[in-house]
Amino acid sequence: MTRVSFHFNVPHRLEYACRLLRKATRQNARIAVTGAVLTLVELDRALWSFEPTEFIPHVLLREGQALPERLADTPVCLTATLAGAPHHDVLLNLGAEPPAGFESFERLIEIVSTDDDERAAARARWRHYASRGYAIEKHEVPA
Repeated sequence: MTRVSFHFNVPHRLEYACRLLRKATRQNARIAVTGAVLTLVELDRALWSFEPTEFIPHVLLREGQALPERLADTPVCLTATLAGAPHHDVLLNLGAEPPAGFESFERLIEIVSTDDDERAAARARWRHYASRGYAIEKHEVPA
């Protein structure tokens, strides 16, 4: 069963996502990131400029685009639909809704900022996962 984790009170979601992805890739994890297309484009830009002395290997898949074979080993895949995800280890959801197909991943991570609307959407996602029997881990991010 998929392990679900929520990270609450994150001041800057994309910056936190970059740090999380850096940590995960250092541990040789393979991560799919899903969310709205504009959010994924912003994350793609943030990953390119996050740390001037290091690179977080990633690929941004456009709608309907298949992952090219030469990029199959890329540890981070940004995709709006999980049908194109090349691996199913860790899923980072930056979207407002529970992603369709999340249950095929070993782990799901939700990042929640301090924004009231985002917190309300996160509560709805929490209820969605809990109502389906998923155990949920809660992580409070220190200010």
